[in-house]
Amino acid sequence: MMDKRKALGRGLDTLLPSRNAPATAPPPTTVLQGEAIHQLALELIDRNPYQTRTTLDEAALRELADSITATGVLQPITVRAIAGGRYQIIAGERRWMASQQAGKSTVPAIVRQVSNEQAMEMTIIENLQREDLNPIEQARAFDRLGREFGLTQEQISLRTGKERSSVANFLRLLKLPEAVQAWVAGGHLSFGHAKALLGLDSQEAMMAIANRAMEKAWTVRQTEEAVANLTYPTPPIEKQLRELAVDPNVREAERELERALGVRVTITDRKGKGKILLEYSSLEDFDRIVSALGGK
Repeated sequence: MMDKRKALGRGLDTLLPSRNAPATAPPPTTVLQGEAIHQLALELIDRNPYQTRTTLDEAALRELADSITATGVLQPITVRAIAGGRYQIIAGERRWMASQQAGKSTVPAIVRQVSNEQAMEMTIIENLQREDLNPIEQARAFDRLGREFGLTQEQISLRTGKERSSVANFLRLLKLPEAVQAWVAGGHLSFGHAKALLGLDSQEAMMAIANRAMEKAWTVRQTEEAVANLTYPTPPIEKQLRELAVDPNVREAERELERALGVRVTITDRKGKGKILLEYSSLEDFDRIVSALGGK
């Protein structure tokens, strides 16, 4: 049986090959050779219109303000010059806000000449590197890059250092009902729960399972099973017979493939030989399976 498990493991690695993420650009606040740090008046600096973070921890901001009062701003913010002799934040909005709370009149800043697209990319990359964004904020950030600047998923992947499949999975979250998106953004449901819910065809079903998952404090695995049972109901007797007949290692392989592909998977194994059945319910599912199996 150990040999069978190893064989199945190698099969999964072959079907779902991993890729090394492309290198990302230096963080926006990295001081490049020849760049100067300026002390800019806080009143001349405007907020970042491309900020993708929508939630702010007030207690953490107060702590940062207290630190700035005691030791000053240790890392400069990054801005760009705009009309009227003003500046617009690219990265470091929390430091700017905390400096205001601390009663400062200036803040150290690096001034860079960048386009709207570059400013938005730099903002997203900084937040992704600092892990400041919740899953829905990340999804909306990727969506803005696609809609407002016409970037493909592959281009977004290269510019942010995220796997293309990861970008695609985040964008799929925007198909969830608004209420479910709010629960994911608020941390009531995880990214894994959200991915499981996307296996359902209707918004009503997504809402129903999401509510149940929160009420019962379901794990991601329990949510996946609820989605599978709702999408592909199995007669009780048939289900019991199958559970008795299927090897636990084969069942675990099925679940791993289901988590990776987001569709129902059935493996028929007879002494190391058999077949894998993938059941898709839409062209989107089909395209995602083909992309995953091809390693693209």
